[in-house]
Amino acid sequence: MSQLPVKSVHITKVNNFSIQTVDDIVVVEEPLEIRLGYGPMDMREEKNVSITMRTPGNDFELVTGFLFTEGIIKSGDDILSIKYCTDHQKKEQQFNIVRVELKTDVEFEASAFNRNFYMTSACGICGKASIDAIAIHCSKREVNDDFKIDKQLVFSLSDKLKQKQAIFNNTGGIHAAALFSSDGELLNMMEDVGRHNALDKLIGGLITSNKIKQTNNAVLFLSGRASFELLQKATMAGIVIVCAVGAPSSLAVQTADEFGITLIGFLRDGRFNIYTHAFRIL
Repeated sequence: MSQLPVKSVHITKVNNFSIQTVDDIVVVEEPLEIRLGYGPMDMREEKNVSITMRTPGNDFELVTGFLFTEGIIKSGDDILSIKYCTDHQKKEQQFNIVRVELKTDVEFEASAFNRNFYMTSACGICGKASIDAIAIHCSKREVNDDFKIDKQLVFSLSDKLKQKQAIFNNTGGIHAAALFSSDGELLNMMEDVGRHNALDKLIGGLITSNKIKQTNNAVLFLSGRASFELLQKATMAGIVIVCAVGAPSSLAVQTADEFGITLIGFLRDGRFNIYTHAFRIL
C-alpha cells in the first residue's frame, strides 16, 4: 500500500502532570456499498447486498471474500467483472460503491440471500440455525486431520504479524487477519477496522490470486477475539486451525467443534487455550 489509510487529527493529551494539544493519527473508516448484477445479459438485475464500514484499501478483495464466505460465489471464476461506480454524483462516494457482475450461469436468488445474510449477521441470531446455514455450503468439504503444527510455531505468530502491521503500528486502532504456512511463513495479511472485513480481504486476496487451496495447510491468526462470524468465514474457506489473541464466543467454539476446526484463544503472554480438536497442536 503506497499510502496508508490514516488521517491526522488534533487532540488534547491529558496525564497526571500536564495537558497538551498535539497531532495524532487515526485510521480512516468509510462505508462500502456492495451492489450485485446478475441474470441474463439482456435482463440484468441489480441488488444492494451489503453496506459495511471498512478501512479503504483492498476493496475488491473485500468484496470477493464477502461474496465467497456468504456462499454467493464458489470461486473467482463466477465473477464477470468488479469495479467502482465512479459515475456517482457525489465525489466522496465514487470509491465507496462497488458493483460486481456475476456470470450469467451463476444462480442467485435475492430473496434467499436476504434470509441467509440475516442468519450470518452478528445480531441476536439463533445458533443452531446459523450453523445449519453453514452446513448447507460446507457439507462436502473434507477436513484435513493430517495437518498438525508445533506449539512453538503458535507462540511465534503474534510477533511475526506485528512486524508487518503498518497501519496498526501507526494508529493502534485496527484489526488484522493473517495466514501462515506450516513452517511459520507469513503468506498474506490484511488490516481493517472491522475484524470480519480483514478476514474477507484476506480470503478474497487468496481467491483472486488463485491461492485459496493454501488454506488446507495453513494457520489463520486473528488479532482480536474469535466470534462466530469469523469462524463461519474460516469454515467456508476450508481453514482448520484458527488462533486468536482474544477470547472465543460460545457459538464460535460450537462452530469450530462441529466443523473440525482447531480453535485457539487467549494467545498472548506466552500462553494459549485450545478449545477444540487439540490433536493438531504438538
